[in-house]
Amino acid sequence: MPGILSWIMDRLFQGHGAADSRNPASNGFSTRKRPSDSLQPDPDRSARDRLDDHLFCWLLDCSPRQLTTPSPFTGKILREIENRLDSNRLEELPRQPLTLPTLMRTLASESTTRKDVTGIILSDAALTDQVLQVANSPFFKAGDQTVETVDQAVFLLGLDGIRNVASASVMRPMLAARNSTESTFTQRVWRWGLSCARASELIALNRKEESTSYFMTGLLPALAYLTLRREVQSIIRRRYPDQHATPQMYYEAMHRFAWATAQKVARAWNLPPRYHALLLTAERPVPGNDHSPLNDGLVLGTREVLRDAHQRNLADDELQALISLETRQLDKVRQILSRFLAEGLSSR
Repeated sequence: MPGILSWIMDRLFQGHGAADSRNPASNGFSTRKRPSDSLQPDPDRSARDRLDDHLFCWLLDCSPRQLTTPSPFTGKILREIENRLDSNRLEELPRQPLTLPTLMRTLASESTTRKDVTGIILSDAALTDQVLQVANSPFFKAGDQTVETVDQAVFLLGLDGIRNVASASVMRPMLAARNSTESTFTQRVWRWGLSCARASELIALNRKEESTSYFMTGLLPALAYLTLRREVQSIIRRRYPDQHATPQMYYEAMHRFAWATAQKVARAWNLPPRYHALLLTAERPVPGNDHSPLNDGLVLGTREVLRDAHQRNLADDELQALISLETRQLDKVRQILSRFLAEGLSSR
């Protein structure tokens, strides 16, 4: 489908009702062409497909061959996840943070003041601690000054800055590794999520749209990926204790069910209707209007985080063809995003 980010629609975040995506037939495999065993460019595959492959190889720390090596258990796992989605029985769906409803209402209001945001953060000791940690991270820290209080964070970062810090602070504990086996994945998916969230926000600002909700929504795909990874592990432990989860199992679950899972998170957390609408618009764009800030942000965030991690990604001309920004605008957004990622990397 020309002009549409098909790797997002058809593979990265397919959800309920999407053609073929919820029908893990005999083998449970996608019908799209698979990545080759080598990392040599394949002229028969689109830039979107290749970017998709590079992302999953990096997130799952695997080779293209591992990504596509079939298992007789994959189809069964996919059907179980589908059943759990249909019956609202996802075992790894994260619970709603206690202060989230109030925080979301406050962040979404145009009349919100710094005092309003500060008051909500201070009402939750755990959130206060998270905000200070995130505000002092290289991704968000303003200058060399250590942020010691919420009032100071709000003053230094400004209202828009503290909105993003608060959104990231709510999400960060959900994306923390439970054990060493998922440590690499959680670190990378968090970095990817921040990159996509920041890119979506910057593109929304460029188009003069309200940007705070795009930042928060841009983090949901990362949470959906982690939820599905853990769901696969849960099924393996319970039903196939003698087996081990493989990159191909994770890959199939993520690219088939991530949109549906992101919507489940939004519903479970009672996020405002705007968040559901942004997810739905990205999943099922209107023909002729298929470049939402979230769609473009996912592409740009993916490309830039892979580039920053020295992974295979896309050439500049390929990226330009996928993003609905003029060259000058795209370069400006990329420069901001590059600094954002480089500063975060310098702390590790």
